[in-house]
Amino acid sequence: MDIRYLENIEIYKTVVLNGVCKARQSIWIATANVKGLQIEEGQNYISILKIFKNLCKKEVKIRILHSGIPSEAFLQDFRKCELHREKNFLMRRCLRVHFKSVLLDVKELFIGSPNFTGAGLGAKGENRRNFEIGVATKSSELINSVQSLFLRIWEGEMCETCGRRKFCYVPLEEPD
Repeated sequence: MDIRYLENIEIYKTVVLNGVCKARQSIWIATANVKGLQIEEGQNYISILKIFKNLCKKEVKIRILHSGIPSEAFLQDFRKCELHREKNFLMRRCLRVHFKSVLLDVKELFIGSPNFTGAGLGAKGENRRNFEIGVATKSSELINSVQSLFLRIWEGEMCETCGRRKFCYVPLEEPD
């Protein structure tokens, strides 16, 4: 099985710069927390949401499955980039989501500890980032398993039996 161990800055470089930023068809992100996430662009740092906006225009379908209320920094960037206008960008919230994964073009998968935050997946300095680990793989077995779980949650299949339904603030935003 093709599995590569990653930690700290390697996660940012492999998953974000060489993965997310170069996706061609789809990006599915599962995370507990969603916060402002900056990436390097030349000598500057920009919001990953600007990259998402450009990818959406290239017909890349982006889904973020999360459990918490996004941070104010994320929401400001979200409004500034006008991602709510993009048909290829969707977010849904489920209080039970705690797994962290990034599925790229249904052929590359990252499973690990980092949330969708600057200190987790973003371009923080060495002394400002969280200590994170994870694995990158092209294993179709693992990809199919994570994709199946993601879809079951995304499509609301888990809602009736989760036991938290009455506590959902906005159960599965943007339902189909």
